[in-house]
Amino acid sequence: MEVTVEFAGLARVLTHTQRVKLQLDDGTTFRQVLVRLGEAYPELVGDVIHPSYASLKASNMLNVNGKRMIQPSQMDECPQDGDRLIMMSILAGG
Repeated sequence: MEVTVEFAGLARVLTHTQRVKLQLDDGTTFRQVLVRLGEAYPELVGDVIHPSYASLKASNMLNVNGKRMIQPSQMDECPQDGDRLIMMSILAGG
């Protein structure tokens, strides 16, 4: 299956990349997607991806198709073929 990961906010700044397509095996979890992204973009680990790869750091979220946010308790669920995963910062200053 294929998913598109879009980087927004800090993730885009760190990777200098807007989006990447990933080929995943069926049954790949969101947590496993984080591992793949951390291996491909090690600059994300520590600031965006938790060093344990178990989840994103508290100030970041993973959004699926612009419709739902993946909560830490949902990291073992699986994306679907064609999903657009948006890695975004959720903090704003003022």
